[in-house]
Amino acid sequence: MGTRIALDAMGGDRGPMVTIEGAVAAARELNLSVLLVGNEEELSQGLKRHSTSGLSIAIRHAPEAVGMQESPSAALRKKRQSSIRVGLELVKCGEADAFISAGNTGAVMATALITLGPLPGVERPAIALIIPTLKGRSILLDVGANADCKARHLLQFAIMGDVYARQIMGKPSPTVGLLSIGEEESKGNELTREAFRGLEEEQSLNFIGNVEGREVLMGTADIIVCDGFTGNIALKIIEGAAEFFTLLLKEELGKGLAGMAGALLARGAFKRFKKLVDYTEYGGAPLLGVRGVCIICHGRSTAKAIKNAIRAAAECVENRVIEHIIEGIAVS
Repeated sequence: MGTRIALDAMGGDRGPMVTIEGAVAAARELNLSVLLVGNEEELSQGLKRHSTSGLSIAIRHAPEAVGMQESPSAALRKKRQSSIRVGLELVKCGEADAFISAGNTGAVMATALITLGPLPGVERPAIALIIPTLKGRSILLDVGANADCKARHLLQFAIMGDVYARQIMGKPSPTVGLLSIGEEESKGNELTREAFRGLEEEQSLNFIGNVEGREVLMGTADIIVCDGFTGNIALKIIEGAAEFFTLLLKEELGKGLAGMAGALLARGAFKRFKKLVDYTEYGGAPLLGVRGVCIICHGRSTAKAIKNAIRAAAECVENRVIEHIIEGIAVS
């Protein structure tokens, strides 16, 4: 039996037609099974627009959908048949190996925690984001699951990130950095100073000390840990900066004959740059620390992003990331 992915087909700003397109592409290119979760009639009509002969794609009806602006707690209480809840139930009961959603992030996190539950020993699940750097790729976590954290939570984030870097990113001895406002141990606030001591004492980690914001994209550390409030701000700054520089380059190179000639000559480099900073290449961010593989996608996800999120989920399943996190937390 191949890997089975449950996809919240109703989630995301672009609607089910985009999630269906991503699911079809993934089933065709990755040779796995996709369970589309959502309104059966709407999804059946959407699937008819694609050639699905020979592909393993099925529909699981979920009569309710959670809006992007809805309160996660209200959705959790009132929408027990939402596509998010039904999809996560499929993972819990073993009908699916992983769950993916581009829907309401808060609702996905809350429902995953209630439905799947935390892994043994994990106090706070964290959202881990893959970011491009000058040295390849790094992981930033937490980027929004926990606004307020204690030092021991950051230590667990580092352990979970270490497992992901080893098992999924192929880094045999990943370095861990603590996001702070200075390289010295004494810099930062009470949380980072206490977290520094805990990370330094953890023998299973290759902790290199504090990492400043300007070093995040330099690739100074393979894993950067912080609380979710700080991580979400960092994430939005990175996204904004990438969009800013892309638009600025287009604008400047469109000015005058020399600029247009330069743009033509550098077309290959620009394509590589655009691909490097394109979030759709990375698919989604894993919610680490719950009893099942759960990938949270950007609300603006395109079909390509959905397809790559399915690929990322399948890699987590095949590399037994959940089991390795349990082992890592147990020995810490």
